[in-house]
Amino acid sequence: MSRTQTDRCPGVLTVHQAADGGLARVRLPGGVVRADQFDVLRTAAAELGDGRLELTSRANVQIRGLAPDAPVELSQRLFEAGLLPSLPHERVRNILASPLSGLDQDSRYDVLPVAAAVDRDLCARPGLAELPRRFLFALDDGRGDLAGVRADVLVRAVDERDGLLRLGTRGVRVGWGEVAEVMVAAAEAFLEEREGQEWRITELERGEERILDRLGLHAAEELPSTSSVVQAGQHGSGLVVTVPLGSLNQEQAAGVAAAARGGAGVIRVTPWRSVVVQGVSGEELERVGLVTDPDSAWNGVTACAGQPGCAKALADVRADARRVTPRLPRHERPIHWSGCERRCGKPAGEFVDVLAVGNGYVIDGERMGTW
Repeated sequence: MSRTQTDRCPGVLTVHQAADGGLARVRLPGGVVRADQFDVLRTAAAELGDGRLELTSRANVQIRGLAPDAPVELSQRLFEAGLLPSLPHERVRNILASPLSGLDQDSRYDVLPVAAAVDRDLCARPGLAELPRRFLFALDDGRGDLAGVRADVLVRAVDERDGLLRLGTRGVRVGWGEVAEVMVAAAEAFLEEREGQEWRITELERGEERILDRLGLHAAEELPSTSSVVQAGQHGSGLVVTVPLGSLNQEQAAGVAAAARGGAGVIRVTPWRSVVVQGVSGEELERVGLVTDPDSAWNGVTACAGQPGCAKALADVRADARRVTPRLPRHERPIHWSGCERRCGKPAGEFVDVLAVGNGYVIDGERMGTW
């Protein structure tokens, strides 16, 4: 594959320069962050950025509005907090895990310890720092919540003994004691088979077959086709809290950290711009504008940065979404607001496409004018 552009995914050490200042992306493998680490992120956003923490579709956190000299201070704070265990690998620690794993009856296996093992193995191998920044690992605990995330290397739990490893359309059973090692080995095999500028296994001709050959495996088992999205509300011991548009202000971020400290001490960030906390009620979180009602119109609503954060945006899509969404019933499909044709941050699968066109919006191709 021939590409004319480089992989510009931001990190903490490689900050993207947006219209509103620097943008740093902090990887949270498995979406897991301790309450004290979350407070470090919150304080850094207040003192070095625009004050908000943004949640991404890969369960990471972004800080926007950084001044030119802020990334050095930010990286030092995050390193001291244990959020940058390997500087060369900081942009390749892209590991998703089912956020309710081990918390409710739908979880066939607790995959979060496996996600942590994948991260340790990844950071221990210097060569894997060369992985493309889009390369994605995922661990589904069997409920199918990560079935649609387009991971390069995905393992879906079958039971307490095995998971199904998927690199393409079919799977091969792997015992849990070997899963982390096999996932990382698959990433190494991708780098060995990579021919040019491929960022994903699907971009490599016969990629799945070639990588499995290197691993000495043969994919023969059909993967389950069922998929689900984790909804807001109580799930076993976990409370899923939707963050409107995935953007936490200081009061909301402090509320999430306090809720985590009052429970298990850990926050789980989800790929759906929500967070999971344990052992707490949602009353205080609702009070600061977060959502625990599964029927809320805010569930499934996302937006790109829009104006003024993005120079290419044709509208302040977040302000418009915040004005319109409370007046709407919850929609069956996710709704994504885009400031331009690039549709940054759009969800996987079908969604309601709200696209700014300069003097109004086009919704699923139909012009709606202004609201």
